[in-house]
Amino acid sequence: MKQKKPNKRKSVKLPKHLQNLNPYAAGIDIGSKSHFVAVPEGTDDQPVREFSSFTDDLERLAQWLTACGVTTVAMESTGIYWIPVFEILESYGLEVRLVNARHVKNVPGRKSDVLDCQWLQQLHTYGLLRGAFRPADQVCALRAYVRQRSTLVRSAASHTQRMQKALAQMNLQLHNVVSDITGVTGMRIIKAILAGERNPKVLSAMRDPRCKNTEETIARSLQGNYRQEHLFSLRQAVELYEFYQEKISDCDQQILAQLKDFDAPDDPDQKPPRTVGEALQRMSGVDLATINGIDTNTALKIIAEVGVDMSRWKTAKHFASWLGLCPGAKISGGKVLSSATKPVANKAAAALRMAAFALINSKSALGAYIRRQRARLGAAKAITATAHKLARLVYSMLKHGTAFVDVGQEYYEERYRTRVVQNLKRKAQDLGFELVAIQGAAPAT
Repeated sequence: MKQKKPNKRKSVKLPKHLQNLNPYAAGIDIGSKSHFVAVPEGTDDQPVREFSSFTDDLERLAQWLTACGVTTVAMESTGIYWIPVFEILESYGLEVRLVNARHVKNVPGRKSDVLDCQWLQQLHTYGLLRGAFRPADQVCALRAYVRQRSTLVRSAASHTQRMQKALAQMNLQLHNVVSDITGVTGMRIIKAILAGERNPKVLSAMRDPRCKNTEETIARSLQGNYRQEHLFSLRQAVELYEFYQEKISDCDQQILAQLKDFDAPDDPDQKPPRTVGEALQRMSGVDLATINGIDTNTALKIIAEVGVDMSRWKTAKHFASWLGLCPGAKISGGKVLSSATKPVANKAAAALRMAAFALINSKSALGAYIRRQRARLGAAKAITATAHKLARLVYSMLKHGTAFVDVGQEYYEERYRTRVVQNLKRKAQDLGFELVAIQGAAPAT
Protein backbone atom coordinates (compact mmCIF):
# COMPACT_ATOMS: atom_id res chain seq x y z
CA MET A 1 0.00 0.00 0.00
CA LYS A 2 1.17 3.41 -0.89
CA GLN A 3 1.70 5.71 1.97
CA LYS A 4 -0.29 8.88 1.84
CA LYS A 5 1.74 11.98 1.57
CA PRO A 6 1.21 14.33 4.50
CA ASN A 7 -0.89 17.34 3.61
CA LYS A 8 1.18 20.47 3.41
CA ARG A 9 -0.40 23.18 5.48
CA LYS A 10 -0.60 26.56 3.94
CA SER A 11 1.14 29.29 5.85
CA VAL A 12 -1.33 31.43 7.70
CA LYS A 13 -0.65 35.12 7.89
CA LEU A 14 -1.56 36.68 11.20
CA PRO A 15 -3.61 39.88 11.29
CA LYS A 16 -1.68 43.09 11.49
CA HIS A 17 -2.74 43.82 15.07
CA LEU A 18 -1.33 40.42 16.16
CA GLN A 19 1.94 40.88 14.32
CA ASN A 20 2.88 43.86 16.46
CA LEU A 21 3.87 41.89 19.52
CA ASN A 22 5.47 43.79 22.39
CA PRO A 23 7.62 41.31 24.39
CA TYR A 24 8.90 44.05 26.69
CA ALA A 25 5.58 45.67 27.60
CA ALA A 26 4.36 46.80 31.02
CA GLY A 27 0.90 47.60 32.33
CA ILE A 28 0.02 50.16 35.00
CA ASP A 29 -3.24 50.39 36.93
CA ILE A 30 -3.53 54.07 37.86
CA GLY A 31 -4.87 55.11 41.25
CA SER A 32 -5.10 58.30 43.28
CA LYS A 33 -2.78 57.12 46.08
CA SER A 34 -0.75 54.34 44.46
CA HIS A 35 -0.12 52.63 41.13
CA PHE A 36 0.20 48.89 40.48
CA VAL A 37 2.72 47.95 37.78
CA ALA A 38 3.18 44.60 36.01
CA VAL A 39 6.22 43.69 33.88
CA PRO A 40 6.82 40.50 31.82
CA GLU A 41 7.64 37.29 33.68
CA GLY A 42 11.35 36.67 34.00
CA THR A 43 12.43 40.28 33.83
CA ASP A 44 12.26 40.65 37.63
CA ASP A 45 11.84 38.43 40.67
CA GLN A 46 8.76 40.43 41.63
CA PRO A 47 6.90 41.15 38.36
CA VAL A 48 4.09 43.10 40.07
CA ARG A 49 4.91 46.02 42.32
CA GLU A 50 3.06 48.90 43.94
CA PHE A 51 4.38 52.45 43.85
CA SER A 52 2.94 55.45 45.64
CA SER A 53 1.89 58.57 43.75
CA PHE A 54 4.71 60.70 45.18
CA THR A 55 7.21 62.08 42.69
CA ASP A 56 10.21 60.21 44.11
CA ASP A 57 8.33 56.91 43.81
CA LEU A 58 7.37 57.74 40.22
CA GLU A 59 11.04 58.34 39.47
CA ARG A 60 11.85 54.99 41.06
CA LEU A 61 9.09 53.39 38.96
CA ALA A 62 10.62 54.71 35.75
CA GLN A 63 14.07 53.54 36.76
CA TRP A 64 12.73 50.07 37.61
CA LEU A 65 11.00 49.75 34.23
CA THR A 66 14.19 50.81 32.46
CA ALA A 67 16.19 48.24 34.43
CA CYS A 68 13.70 45.53 33.45
CA GLY A 69 14.21 46.34 29.79
CA VAL A 70 10.65 47.62 29.29
CA THR A 71 10.24 49.68 26.14
CA THR A 72 6.49 50.37 26.06
CA VAL A 73 3.90 50.95 28.78
CA ALA A 74 0.08 50.89 28.75
CA MET A 75 -2.06 52.65 31.34
CA GLU A 76 -5.71 53.55 31.78
CA SER A 77 -6.87 57.14 31.38
CA THR A 78 -8.27 57.48 34.90
CA GLY A 79 -9.22 61.05 35.77
CA ILE A 80 -6.13 63.27 35.89
CA TYR A 81 -3.96 60.93 37.99
CA TRP A 82 -2.26 59.50 34.90
CA ILE A 83 -0.74 62.83 33.83
CA PRO A 84 2.31 62.90 36.19
CA VAL A 85 3.03 59.22 35.46
CA PHE A 86 2.74 59.79 31.72
CA GLU A 87 5.06 62.80 31.71
CA ILE A 88 7.74 61.20 33.90
CA LEU A 89 7.81 57.94 31.94
CA GLU A 90 8.05 59.84 28.66
CA SER A 91 11.00 61.82 30.02
CA TYR A 92 12.82 58.49 30.50
CA GLY A 93 12.36 57.61 26.83
CA LEU A 94 9.59 55.03 27.29
CA GLU A 95 6.72 54.72 24.82
CA VAL A 96 3.56 55.34 26.84
CA ARG A 97 0.11 54.44 25.54
CA LEU A 98 -2.94 55.93 27.17
CA VAL A 99 -5.79 53.41 26.88
CA ASN A 100 -9.51 54.04 27.06
CA ALA A 101 -10.84 52.34 30.20
CA ARG A 102 -13.90 51.08 28.27
CA HIS A 103 -11.68 48.91 26.09
CA VAL A 104 -10.09 46.99 28.99
CA LYS A 105 -12.84 46.93 31.61
CA ASN A 106 -13.77 43.24 31.15
CA VAL A 107 -11.04 41.70 33.27
CA PRO A 108 -11.53 37.90 33.56
CA GLY A 109 -11.91 36.52 37.05
CA ARG A 110 -11.96 38.52 40.23
CA LYS A 111 -11.47 42.29 40.12
CA SER A 112 -8.38 43.64 41.84
CA ASP A 113 -5.65 46.18 41.15
CA VAL A 114 -3.05 43.43 40.69
CA LEU A 115 -5.18 41.62 38.10
CA ASP A 116 -5.94 44.91 36.34
CA CYS A 117 -2.29 45.76 35.73
CA GLN A 118 -1.52 42.16 34.69
CA TRP A 119 -4.44 42.20 32.24
CA LEU A 120 -3.20 45.47 30.76
CA GLN A 121 0.30 44.05 30.44
CA GLN A 122 -1.01 40.90 28.75
CA LEU A 123 -3.18 42.76 26.24
CA HIS A 124 -0.38 45.19 25.44
CA THR A 125 2.08 42.31 24.92
CA TYR A 126 -0.19 40.86 22.22
CA GLY A 127 -0.62 44.25 20.57
CA LEU A 128 -4.34 44.45 21.33
CA LEU A 129 -4.39 47.96 22.80
CA ARG A 130 -4.65 51.21 20.88
CA GLY A 131 -3.30 54.37 22.37
CA ALA A 132 -5.55 57.38 22.83
CA PHE A 133 -4.85 60.59 20.98
CA ARG A 134 -2.53 63.00 22.75
CA PRO A 135 -1.17 66.01 20.86
CA ALA A 136 2.33 67.41 21.01
CA ASP A 137 3.62 69.17 24.12
CA GLN A 138 3.11 72.63 22.62
CA VAL A 139 -0.51 71.83 21.83
CA CYS A 140 -1.01 70.35 25.30
CA ALA A 141 0.20 73.59 26.86
CA LEU A 142 -2.09 75.61 24.60
CA ARG A 143 -4.99 73.31 25.47
CA ALA A 144 -4.39 73.85 29.20
CA TYR A 145 -4.56 77.64 28.75
CA VAL A 146 -7.70 77.45 26.61
CA ARG A 147 -9.46 75.15 29.09
CA GLN A 148 -8.49 77.46 31.94
CA ARG A 149 -9.99 80.36 30.00
CA SER A 150 -13.24 78.44 29.52
CA THR A 151 -13.37 77.81 33.28
CA LEU A 152 -12.91 81.53 33.97
CA VAL A 153 -15.64 82.43 31.46
CA ARG A 154 -18.09 80.07 33.17
CA SER A 155 -17.24 81.56 36.56
CA ALA A 156 -17.73 85.09 35.24
CA ALA A 157 -21.08 84.07 33.76
CA SER A 158 -22.26 82.77 37.14
CA HIS A 159 -21.53 86.16 38.73
CA THR A 160 -23.39 87.87 35.89
CA GLN A 161 -26.43 85.82 36.90
CA ARG A 162 -25.97 86.92 40.51
CA MET A 163 -25.87 90.54 39.39
CA GLN A 164 -29.13 90.05 37.52
CA LYS A 165 -30.64 88.31 40.56
CA ALA A 166 -29.75 91.20 42.87
CA LEU A 167 -31.24 93.71 40.42
CA ALA A 168 -34.43 91.67 40.11
CA GLN A 169 -34.78 91.49 43.91
CA MET A 170 -34.76 95.29 43.94
CA ASN A 171 -37.24 95.27 41.01
CA LEU A 172 -34.76 97.02 38.74
CA GLN A 173 -35.75 95.66 35.31
CA LEU A 174 -32.48 96.57 33.64
CA HIS A 175 -32.20 93.19 31.88
CA ASN A 176 -35.50 93.90 30.07
CA VAL A 177 -34.36 97.17 28.48
CA VAL A 178 -30.72 96.36 27.61
CA SER A 179 -29.51 93.29 25.75
CA ASP A 180 -26.59 92.69 28.12
CA ILE A 181 -26.25 94.07 31.63
CA THR A 182 -22.47 93.68 31.39
CA GLY A 183 -22.35 95.86 28.28
CA VAL A 184 -21.51 99.55 28.12
CA THR A 185 -24.94 100.84 29.19
CA GLY A 186 -25.51 98.17 31.81
CA MET A 187 -22.18 98.56 33.61
CA ARG A 188 -22.42 102.38 33.59
CA ILE A 189 -25.81 102.26 35.30
CA ILE A 190 -24.85 99.51 37.76
CA LYS A 191 -21.69 101.30 38.86
CA ALA A 192 -23.62 104.56 39.27
CA ILE A 193 -26.16 102.73 41.46
CA LEU A 194 -23.34 101.35 43.61
CA ALA A 195 -21.89 104.86 43.83
CA GLY A 196 -25.16 106.08 45.38
CA GLU A 197 -27.16 107.45 42.44
CA ARG A 198 -30.91 106.74 42.73
CA ASN A 199 -32.52 109.18 40.27
CA PRO A 200 -33.92 107.14 37.33
CA LYS A 201 -33.58 110.05 34.88
CA VAL A 202 -29.93 110.56 35.74
CA LEU A 203 -29.28 106.84 35.41
CA SER A 204 -31.13 106.54 32.10
CA ALA A 205 -29.09 109.41 30.66
CA MET A 206 -26.05 107.13 30.81
CA ARG A 207 -27.40 104.95 28.00
CA ASP A 208 -25.19 104.36 25.00
CA PRO A 209 -26.47 105.98 21.76
CA ARG A 210 -26.59 102.50 20.18
CA CYS A 211 -29.12 101.29 22.76
CA LYS A 212 -32.50 100.56 21.16
CA ASN A 213 -34.71 101.61 24.08
CA THR A 214 -35.26 105.27 24.89
CA GLU A 215 -34.26 107.08 28.06
CA GLU A 216 -37.89 107.17 29.22
CA THR A 217 -38.22 103.38 28.97
CA ILE A 218 -34.93 102.82 30.77
CA ALA A 219 -35.93 105.32 33.49
CA ARG A 220 -39.18 103.40 34.14
CA SER A 221 -37.21 100.16 34.55
CA LEU A 222 -34.94 101.76 37.18
CA GLN A 223 -37.68 102.61 39.67
CA GLY A 224 -37.13 100.02 42.38
CA ASN A 225 -36.69 99.25 46.06
CA TYR A 226 -33.03 99.85 46.91
CA ARG A 227 -32.50 97.60 49.93
CA GLN A 228 -29.10 97.49 51.57
CA GLU A 229 -28.67 93.70 51.56
CA HIS A 230 -29.39 93.48 47.84
CA LEU A 231 -27.00 96.33 47.10
CA PHE A 232 -24.32 94.46 49.06
CA SER A 233 -24.90 91.32 46.96
CA LEU A 234 -24.80 93.40 43.77
CA ARG A 235 -21.52 95.06 44.79
CA GLN A 236 -19.80 91.74 45.50
CA ALA A 237 -21.09 90.22 42.26
CA VAL A 238 -19.75 93.18 40.25
CA GLU A 239 -16.36 93.01 41.96
CA LEU A 240 -16.06 89.28 41.34
CA TYR A 241 -17.16 89.70 37.72
CA GLU A 242 -14.49 92.35 37.10
CA PHE A 243 -11.90 90.18 38.87
CA TYR A 244 -12.62 87.28 36.51
CA GLN A 245 -12.50 89.62 33.52
CA GLU A 246 -8.97 90.61 34.54
CA LYS A 247 -7.97 86.94 34.81
CA ILE A 248 -9.51 86.23 31.40
CA SER A 249 -7.43 89.07 29.95
CA ASP A 250 -4.29 87.60 31.54
CA CYS A 251 -5.18 84.22 30.09
CA ASP A 252 -5.65 85.74 26.63
CA GLN A 253 -2.16 87.23 26.80
CA GLN A 254 -0.70 83.88 27.84
CA ILE A 255 -2.53 82.13 24.97
CA LEU A 256 -1.17 84.64 22.47
CA ALA A 257 2.36 84.18 23.86
CA GLN A 258 2.00 80.41 23.53
CA LEU A 259 0.76 80.72 19.95
CA LYS A 260 3.76 82.85 19.02
CA ASP A 261 6.07 79.94 19.90
CA PHE A 262 4.54 77.66 17.26
CA ASP A 263 6.84 77.26 14.26
CA ALA A 264 8.41 80.69 14.34
CA PRO A 265 9.14 81.86 10.77
CA ASP A 266 12.70 81.88 9.49
CA ASP A 267 12.27 85.38 8.13
CA PRO A 268 13.52 87.77 10.87
CA ASP A 269 11.74 90.71 9.24
CA GLN A 270 8.32 89.10 9.65
CA LYS A 271 6.49 90.70 12.53
CA PRO A 272 5.00 88.50 15.29
CA PRO A 273 1.20 88.11 15.25
CA ARG A 274 -0.71 90.78 17.15
CA THR A 275 -3.99 88.91 17.58
CA VAL A 276 -5.05 85.34 18.23
CA GLY A 277 -6.60 85.14 14.76
CA GLU A 278 -3.32 86.06 13.06
CA ALA A 279 -1.41 83.58 15.23
CA LEU A 280 -3.83 80.77 14.42
CA GLN A 281 -3.62 81.50 10.69
CA ARG A 282 0.18 81.50 10.75
CA MET A 283 0.23 78.33 12.86
CA SER A 284 -2.17 76.31 10.71
CA GLY A 285 -1.67 77.94 7.32
CA VAL A 286 -5.44 78.38 6.87
CA ASP A 287 -8.12 80.59 8.35
CA LEU A 288 -10.75 78.38 9.99
CA ALA A 289 -12.75 81.48 10.91
CA THR A 290 -13.82 81.78 7.27
CA ILE A 291 -16.11 78.78 7.76
CA ASN A 292 -19.65 79.92 8.52
CA GLY A 293 -20.44 79.48 12.20
CA ILE A 294 -16.80 79.25 13.32
CA ASP A 295 -15.29 82.37 14.85
CA THR A 296 -11.80 82.94 16.25
CA ASN A 297 -12.63 81.55 19.71
CA THR A 298 -14.15 78.39 18.23
CA ALA A 299 -11.15 77.91 15.94
CA LEU A 300 -8.87 78.34 18.96
CA LYS A 301 -10.75 75.68 20.91
CA ILE A 302 -10.61 73.22 18.01
CA ILE A 303 -6.90 73.69 17.35
CA ALA A 304 -6.12 73.54 21.07
CA GLU A 305 -7.82 70.13 21.26
CA VAL A 306 -6.66 68.47 18.02
CA GLY A 307 -3.63 70.49 16.92
CA VAL A 308 -2.81 71.10 13.26
CA ASP A 309 -1.31 67.70 12.38
CA MET A 310 -4.09 65.60 10.84
CA SER A 311 -1.84 62.62 10.03
CA ARG A 312 -3.15 60.81 13.12
CA TRP A 313 -6.48 60.25 11.31
CA LYS A 314 -6.40 58.53 7.91
CA THR A 315 -9.49 60.20 6.51
CA ALA A 316 -12.13 62.74 7.45
CA LYS A 317 -14.39 59.82 8.39
CA HIS A 318 -11.91 58.65 11.01
CA PHE A 319 -11.67 62.19 12.36
CA ALA A 320 -15.47 62.53 12.61
CA SER A 321 -15.69 59.12 14.30
CA TRP A 322 -13.07 60.15 16.88
CA LEU A 323 -15.13 63.27 17.60
CA GLY A 324 -18.26 61.14 18.07
CA LEU A 325 -20.19 62.99 15.37
CA CYS A 326 -20.90 60.14 12.94
CA PRO A 327 -23.74 57.59 13.23
CA GLY A 328 -23.01 54.40 15.10
CA ALA A 329 -23.28 50.89 13.67
CA LYS A 330 -24.57 48.48 16.28
CA ILE A 331 -25.76 45.45 14.27
CA SER A 332 -26.50 41.92 15.47
CA GLY A 333 -28.01 39.13 13.38
CA GLY A 334 -28.42 41.45 10.44
CA LYS A 335 -30.63 43.77 12.49
CA VAL A 336 -29.65 47.33 13.27
CA LEU A 337 -29.94 47.65 17.04
CA SER A 338 -28.85 51.28 17.25
CA SER A 339 -27.39 53.95 14.99
CA ALA A 340 -26.95 56.61 17.65
CA THR A 341 -23.64 58.42 17.94
CA LYS A 342 -21.33 57.03 20.59
CA PRO A 343 -21.11 59.03 23.83
CA VAL A 344 -17.83 60.96 23.70
CA ALA A 345 -16.80 63.78 26.04
CA ASN A 346 -14.86 65.71 23.42
CA LYS A 347 -14.44 69.47 23.79
CA ALA A 348 -13.70 69.92 20.09
CA ALA A 349 -16.98 68.20 19.22
CA ALA A 350 -18.81 70.44 21.70
CA ALA A 351 -17.31 73.51 20.03
CA LEU A 352 -18.39 72.25 16.60
CA ARG A 353 -21.93 71.64 17.88
CA MET A 354 -22.09 75.21 19.19
CA ALA A 355 -20.87 76.46 15.81
CA ALA A 356 -23.56 74.37 14.09
CA PHE A 357 -26.25 75.83 16.37
CA ALA A 358 -25.16 79.35 15.34
CA LEU A 359 -25.93 78.50 11.69
CA ILE A 360 -29.70 78.16 12.11
CA ASN A 361 -30.39 81.71 10.90
CA SER A 362 -27.43 81.91 8.53
CA LYS A 363 -28.03 82.72 4.85
CA SER A 364 -25.14 80.48 3.78
CA ALA A 365 -25.16 77.01 2.28
CA LEU A 366 -24.43 75.50 5.71
CA GLY A 367 -27.37 77.45 7.13
CA ALA A 368 -29.68 76.03 4.46
CA TYR A 369 -28.33 72.56 5.21
CA ILE A 370 -29.05 72.67 8.95
CA ARG A 371 -32.55 74.06 8.36
CA ARG A 372 -33.34 71.25 5.94
CA GLN A 373 -31.95 68.65 8.35
CA ARG A 374 -33.90 70.15 11.25
CA ALA A 375 -37.17 69.81 9.30
CA ARG A 376 -36.29 66.21 8.45
CA LEU A 377 -34.57 64.90 11.59
CA GLY A 378 -35.29 67.33 14.39
CA ALA A 379 -33.12 69.95 16.06
CA ALA A 380 -30.75 67.67 18.01
CA LYS A 381 -29.85 65.37 15.11
CA ALA A 382 -29.60 68.32 12.72
CA ILE A 383 -27.00 69.99 14.94
CA THR A 384 -24.98 66.76 15.10
CA ALA A 385 -25.19 66.30 11.32
CA THR A 386 -24.07 69.88 10.69
CA ALA A 387 -21.24 69.54 13.23
CA HIS A 388 -20.16 66.44 11.30
CA LYS A 389 -20.04 68.49 8.09
CA LEU A 390 -18.04 71.21 9.85
CA ALA A 391 -15.59 68.59 11.15
CA ARG A 392 -14.98 67.34 7.61
CA LEU A 393 -14.36 70.90 6.44
CA VAL A 394 -11.88 71.52 9.28
CA TYR A 395 -10.07 68.26 8.49
CA SER A 396 -9.82 69.10 4.80
CA MET A 397 -8.49 72.60 5.45
CA LEU A 398 -5.88 71.50 8.00
CA LYS A 399 -4.87 68.40 6.03
CA HIS A 400 -4.61 69.81 2.53
CA GLY A 401 -4.37 73.56 3.18
CA THR A 402 -7.49 74.31 1.16
CA ALA A 403 -9.57 77.44 1.58
CA PHE A 404 -13.28 77.47 2.39
CA VAL A 405 -15.61 78.98 -0.19
CA ASP A 406 -19.28 79.51 0.66
CA VAL A 407 -21.41 78.72 -2.41
CA GLY A 408 -24.41 80.51 -0.93
CA GLN A 409 -27.91 79.56 0.10
CA GLU A 410 -29.40 79.93 -3.40
CA TYR A 411 -26.86 77.60 -5.01
CA TYR A 412 -27.42 74.98 -2.31
CA GLU A 413 -31.21 75.13 -2.68
CA GLU A 414 -30.95 74.84 -6.46
CA ARG A 415 -28.70 71.80 -6.20
CA TYR A 416 -31.07 70.19 -3.71
CA ARG A 417 -34.07 70.86 -5.97
CA THR A 418 -32.24 69.37 -8.98
CA ARG A 419 -31.36 66.27 -6.99
CA VAL A 420 -34.98 65.80 -5.85
CA VAL A 421 -36.32 66.22 -9.40
CA GLN A 422 -33.85 63.66 -10.75
CA ASN A 423 -34.89 61.15 -8.09
CA LEU A 424 -38.58 61.69 -8.90
CA LYS A 425 -37.92 61.22 -12.62
CA ARG A 426 -36.09 57.97 -11.98
CA LYS A 427 -38.87 56.63 -9.75
CA ALA A 428 -41.54 57.63 -12.30
CA GLN A 429 -39.61 55.92 -15.07
CA ASP A 430 -39.32 52.71 -13.02
CA LEU A 431 -43.12 52.72 -12.63
CA GLY A 432 -43.75 53.36 -16.31
CA PHE A 433 -44.58 57.05 -16.05
CA GLU A 434 -42.96 60.23 -17.22
CA LEU A 435 -42.48 63.33 -15.09
CA VAL A 436 -43.33 66.52 -17.00
CA ALA A 437 -42.90 70.06 -15.69
CA ILE A 438 -45.96 72.32 -15.67
CA GLN A 439 -45.60 75.12 -18.16
CA GLY A 440 -45.47 78.56 -16.56
CA ALA A 441 -45.26 77.21 -12.98
CA ALA A 442 -42.82 78.91 -10.64
CA PRO A 443 -40.06 76.62 -9.31
CA ALA A 444 -40.52 75.42 -5.74
CA THR A 445 -38.22 76.88 -3.14
